[in-house]
Amino acid sequence: MNGVTLPPAILDRIAARRVSAHPFAALDAARTALVVIDMQNAFMDPAMGHAVCPAARDIVDTVNRLAAALRTAGGSVFWVQNTFNERSAREWSVMQEMATPEARRRRAEAMAEGTPGHALWPGLDVRAEDERVRKYRYSAFLPGASALPERLRARGIDTVLIAGTVTNVCCESSARDAMMQNFRVIMVSDANAAMTPEEHAASLIALYSFFTDLMDTDMAIAALASAARRAA
Repeated sequence: MNGVTLPPAILDRIAARRVSAHPFAALDAARTALVVIDMQNAFMDPAMGHAVCPAARDIVDTVNRLAAALRTAGGSVFWVQNTFNERSAREWSVMQEMATPEARRRRAEAMAEGTPGHALWPGLDVRAEDERVRKYRYSAFLPGASALPERLRARGIDTVLIAGTVTNVCCESSARDAMMQNFRVIMVSDANAAMTPEEHAASLIALYSFFTDLMDTDMAIAALASAARRAA
């Protein structure tokens, strides 16, 4: 599986308590959304970014491929944009206290709505039928952090494929909260990016151990195709 190698001892523990290695493999596309986290200039473009993850640029084609496959199968694509405003700074003051004044300034300038840093990376294949969602915390599924859970449920969606950056911060936070809000969650190993391979792998192992299913893009697309054949 691209992006992570699971130690045999961990696989054995997971197998002992799960119904199968991939409990959410029977994907119903109409009830499934690809949720793409923070693939924005601020995290990808060194000229305007405040926390650039170079590996995020390497997954653009993979994210686009997965989005296209899900649309073709009848699923939905949601592009989540990390957003800074004065309210989030005030209500999430603990995060502000942890950062240096320079880091706070750069984040505010890069993540405010309407700034170049807030925009989605131009190489992403964003379609008119896709949805965009602003979030104001690391997690898109934390109550009050975004409208994403409500918008997903309004479309009858109960399964989410998580992609984006950074694997071990906003993607992981969103995946954990999504599972605990009763969504079926699949982390897509090669459609997430972190600062280092070690951080990426540690995050995916922790999530797969207790919170999510774990597939790579080929596996997720194959699961969509298999479900379509069964429905035909």
